[in-house]
Amino acid sequence: MGGDGGPDLTVSASLEALRKAPELALVLVGDESQIAPLLTHADQGLASRCTLHHSDQMVSDQDKPGNVLRSARRSSMYQAAELVKNDSVQAMVSAGNTGALLMIGRHLLKTLDGIQKPALVAALPGASRQTLLLDVGANPVCDAQQLFEFAVMGSVLAESLHGSPARVGLLNIGAENYKGTIEVRHAADLLERCKALNYVGFIEANELFDGLADVIVCDGFVGNVTIKSSAGVANVVAQLLEEELRKISAVDDMRLPATVRRLSAKINPQRFNGASLLGLQGSIVKSHGNATAEGFAYAIAQAVAEVENAVPQLIAKRVAAIITAS
Repeated sequence: MGGDGGPDLTVSASLEALRKAPELALVLVGDESQIAPLLTHADQGLASRCTLHHSDQMVSDQDKPGNVLRSARRSSMYQAAELVKNDSVQAMVSAGNTGALLMIGRHLLKTLDGIQKPALVAALPGASRQTLLLDVGANPVCDAQQLFEFAVMGSVLAESLHGSPARVGLLNIGAENYKGTIEVRHAADLLERCKALNYVGFIEANELFDGLADVIVCDGFVGNVTIKSSAGVANVVAQLLEEELRKISAVDDMRLPATVRRLSAKINPQRFNGASLLGLQGSIVKSHGNATAEGFAYAIAQAVAEVENAVPQLIAKRVAAIITAS
């Protein structure tokens, strides 16, 4: 029910996700009177793999996160998280109120042992392969220990995606060891001493897309500004590219070369929609509220990958091993 597009967008995205993943089944949580008609006119083979879970309440963007635990227990967001808690589903995807989702997720699913706070992780495009950035909005202020825990969680996700040891960096205003806040410098000390992680040092903002690290760690304020700025730049580049291609087409009436199509796909910010909430005893993926149907389908695919790779269980195992070693 959340996001700018509501059920029209999320149901369309759900059907596309089902089309791409033949073994996937979805539970659509929300107002049945709005969702059911959208399925009636859909491919019935796909629609048959959807189950409706009616909820007569929803969390709006205006709702204060601190109030949702008391006043929104009948909401689609709360009930979807309960389905994860009760093992009725394996993961949850939402484009709704981020603060409320964090509050509900942490209340119902609880954090893993050894993790103080969950973190939102998002993917950044890279010249060679994507980089994971966390936190991107869950925790505006973080201490060194929390940044260290983010590094552990991010490395597990990166290794599950790439199948190789992850390189971990800290986002900072310079590469020199005396630069940055006290917490960032202290986090660097913790990472350097941890033999279980492959720490590569400080990463500056202009190096975010160079592939120097598979995981880049920062606090939620810096991460949120970074991810939104990156999406904004990608949108501008895509618009400029589209305008120039339109001019070429008008003059030469030529088809778009395959290389141009690939470039357009690579910089499409919708491909990187879907921020996993790591550190909980269950899988939750947050979609941007302004994501398109294509973007929301990518968020669903992110949730599927997290389930298939058993990411929460892997994080719990890695954290326990590091705690034991230290």
